[in-house]
Amino acid sequence: MSDPRDTIRLDKWLWHARFFKSRSLAAGAVSSGKVRVNGTPVSKPSRSVGPDDVLTFTKEQDVRIVRILACGERRGPAPEAQALYEDISPEKVIRPKNPRFDGKGRPTKKDRRDMTSQFRDP
Repeated sequence: MSDPRDTIRLDKWLWHARFFKSRSLAAGAVSSGKVRVNGTPVSKPSRSVGPDDVLTFTKEQDVRIVRILACGERRGPAPEAQALYEDISPEKVIRPKNPRFDGKGRPTKKDRRDMTSQFRDP
């Protein structure tokens, strides 16, 4: 007989791996259907996961795809948490900024005068 696969609750693993600050936040993300295990949507935080499972979920605006390497015993420091998974997410796409908005906000009166002086004939 083979040994049973080592498993852990999904919300607990997401918390151990430091993807969420608390277990209740992890459970909320799973309950709202934002997490997939091996491509299948999951809605129960108590779903068991183990090594070689692939999780897909959104964290803020990024889509994260991770392969579980180990279940973990505790929520330890970041290097210990990063050893629990392999990140197989695609490269982040950098969206170009709007060329008409450079992030400075509304032009001041001086800026407007300078803009109109560029169009006047000397």
